[in-house]
Amino acid sequence: MLILSRRPGDAILIDGGIRIVVLASGQRCVRLGIEAPAEVGIVREEVLARGEGRPTAAPASDPAPGNPSPVKPVNGKPTPEGR
Repeated sequence: MLILSRRPGDAILIDGGIRIVVLASGQRCVRLGIEAPAEVGIVREEVLARGEGRPTAAPASDPAPGNPSPVKPVNGKPTPEGR
């Protein structure tokens, strides 16, 4: 397991096609944005463990260089940009 310290606005790239961005952090939680190719399934581990969900395809994004793309709606619930 790789352990990193990140601040809001910082990103991590995985295999060049998956981007995880720290949107906000507090005392008890961290808000993450995940950008991935459409064929990559994304699901919270606890939802999968309860048998309630299956990985869903991530929305495709193609941000302009130097401009992070806004976070897309997840499971039909819009996610505020910049939070």
